Amino acid sequence: MKLMIRSPRRTLLAVAIAGAAILLPAVALASSGGSQTSATANTAKAASAAQTDGTATTEATATQSRSTSEPRCVRSWLTSWIGVPGGQTAGSTYYQLEISNVSGQTCTLYGFPGVSALGAGGRQLGSAAGRDHGYTELTVTLRPYQTAHVVLQITDVGNFSPAACRPRTADALRVYAPGDYASMKFPFSFRACARRGPVYLHVSTTIAGTGIPGYSG
Repeated sequence: MKLMIRSPRRTLLAVAIAGAAILLPAVALASSGGSQTSATANTAKAASAAQTDGTATTEATATQSRSTSEPRCVRSWLTSWIGVPGGQTAGSTYYQLEISNVSGQTCTLYGFPGVSALGAGGRQLGSAAGRDHGYTELTVTLRPYQTAHVVLQITDVGNFSPAACRPRTADALRVYAPGDYASMKFPFSFRACARRGPVYLHVSTTIAGTGIPGYSG
């Protein structure tokens, strides 16, 4: 599902502000390592930037070329969070998985993140996310406190046989930025498959701009 409503950005971001009470708790919990206070302040600042009126200073940009003078974004410069509510279709729910630059360094993202579900004790549940190639891969440039997003599809595990899936409740999502080997984790509860095989998560390539639930593709 790709919701392609294209109202002016200022209007859409005004809608996002109304949902800030829902989004910000996820941001506040999105720290992994380092100071809880500074991580919360930085992620809140990134979310606040996402709620402005869409000026060039707060809008991530995307280009066809992979060549750039800016470095690739790494874990220590980033945090990840999720926009709720998700959009439901028959058999799946789609979420805006956000990746925010909380550093003072401009950097770039290109390609697909690595995403998986975590259960009790931080153990991975089942297979990692598959890739949805329905979006063009572009280099996304993130200035400080800008946000990009990924469309995350979570398939209803009832679509798989219990024996093949072994349903469990996930406690968190683990996210690797494209090309990086250090992960971000944040609490998020949903039904998952504990057995490897069924691919119940799918992600798009990285998309410029903050994903707004119900509006962004």
